[in-house]
Formats: sequence, C-alpha cells, structure tokens
Amino acid sequence: MEPNELSSIINEKLRSGGGALNPPDSESITDFLRIVVVGVGTMGQGIAQNASQVGIDVLLIEKNQESLKASIAGIEENINHEISRWAKTESDKKAIMSRIVGSVDFSDAADKPLVIEALPDNLELKKTVFSRLDKICNPDTVFITNTSTLSVTEIAAATDRERRVIGLHFLNPVTKTSVVEVVRGLKTSNRTFERIRHFAVQLNKTPIEVFEYPGYVTTRIILPMINEAMYVLMEGVASAEGIDTALKLGYNMELGPLALADQMGLDEVMIWMESLFRELGDLKYRPCPLLRKMVRAGHLGKKTDRGFFNYDENGRIIRKGVAE
Repeated sequence: MEPNELSSIINEKLRSGGGALNPPDSESITDFLRIVVVGVGTMGQGIAQNASQVGIDVLLIEKNQESLKASIAGIEENINHEISRWAKTESDKKAIMSRIVGSVDFSDAADKPLVIEALPDNLELKKTVFSRLDKICNPDTVFITNTSTLSVTEIAAATDRERRVIGLHFLNPVTKTSVVEVVRGLKTSNRTFERIRHFAVQLNKTPIEVFEYPGYVTTRIILPMINEAMYVLMEGVASAEGIDTALKLGYNMELGPLALADQMGLDEVMIWMESLFRELGDLKYRPCPLLRKMVRAGHLGKKTDRGFFNYDENGRIIRKGVAE
C-alpha cells in the first residue's frame, strides 16, 4: 500500500469517527448518577448493590412483580449477610436500599443515561430486550450487556445505537471482586469506551480493556481449569476437598476450582463451556460428564445449597466432597 493511500484511509477514519483510530473526545466525562439494571438475578443484584453503595440511584426492571420482589429480597439478604459478618451496618443497609427502586415497565428506563442488561447468557433473549429498549430509551443512552461469552457486536446489531453498546463482564460476587472486563464490540466508539471505563472506576473496580473474542480473558482462562478439576474428581484421583485444598495452598487461590464453580452456578458454567466449545471447537472446553450429571440432578452449587459441596443458608460449606 502506498503511503498516500494509507494516509487517506486514516484521515477518512478520523473524519467518520469510527474504528480504533478515533481521536479522544475533548468533552469531559462525568459520573453516572442514575442507571437501570434489567434482569436482577444473582449478577443483577450484585451490580445494583455495588452501584447503590457508591451513591448511584438504581432502577431495577424485572419481568413481573414476583421476580422483582424476589430480586429486592435477594439484595437485602446479601446485605444482611454482610451485616452478620460486621462488614456493614443497619444504617448502611438503609442507605443502600433507599437508592434502589423496582419496576416491571420498560418505559421507566426512557430517561436514564445508562442501562445494564444482566440477563442469562441467551443471545436471542438479550437481542430481543435490547431491541425493545432501543425504541424506548433516549438516543444518547448507553447500553451495557453483562455477558461472559456472547458477542457484543451481535447483541448491538439488534439496536440502532451500535456505537453506544458495550460489554461489562463482572465477576461474582460483584461487590467483592475488584476487576471488571470492559468489552468493545466492533462498532463501539472510543467515547463510549472511555465513559464506561470511567463508570467502572466509579464502581471502585479496576477496568481491563478487552477486544471481543469468545470468553474474553477471565472466562476463557478459568473454565479449562475448572473443567479439568471436575475430570480429576470424576476419575477418582482425589476428593473434592483434596482438589480444592491442593489448588488453594499450592497456588495461593482464595477458592479452589470446585468451590469456585459452585459459586458461579454449575448451570452457568455449563452454558459458558458449551458456548466456547461451539465457538472455538477446542476440546478443552467440552463440559466434563460429571458437570452435566450434576446440572441434570439440579445440584447447581450455592444457589441450590448443593453442588460439589453442601452449603448452609449463609453459604458456608457444611459437608465436604458430596460429588465424589
């Protein structure tokens, strides 16, 4: 390619404001003071609590009143657990909950500057919700998808605001994990990226810039280790307790891989692995048969009080090695 031709391409990129060649926007970036969280399961609850803790007003949107009531109760339960561990006070709880309101009406999101979708990793579901929100929300509203494995670009294509759609991959538990992956879609603008990177800092997270690829960084690296730990257990090499103890003490991990899988939710782990196996075709992402067996049995980890370990109502292990 001739130098003049390359120069023309770069200048065209700068004029159009697209792609990675965008110049930094000179407009100052301010905090988000109001946000919407759509889909308030485990991750949505954590995101909402985290946002409220730093002074952001949060609107929760759920599919019906029953789900909304359960979601708010879940946030209160999480805070009560922290109170029991002297990590928070009743005054903290009152302040956090005062900034959280709920709705079952998508139109209530119309005037909010930021919408975070925290639905299960189902591409068609996310696209449907984003398409619906796109018709309701202000054109300048930024849309965030919280996904572990799906394509931000494909989700954004369901809207007319692809430059203002981006991914944030929070790790569970959201309120205690200090890192978040900021995932650019193909058409995500630099301005959107900088605003959401600032938002991550506002949430007291360390943002890691990630360019879209199946599994991003954290999910892609951790899943093969978890899957291999399951194979070690299935093959009778060691007990669940022994495997986790070896990894915790040997590699300075706070949680062993099996307890970590229980915390993530074994059904979610299987969904992520199947997605990566389908996208990448690598056998290291093929779910262990033991994982499939446990999901079919409804032993999904902490959320059902039984996975590779059994848990009490406070999430503490009460009997070890149930799966061996």
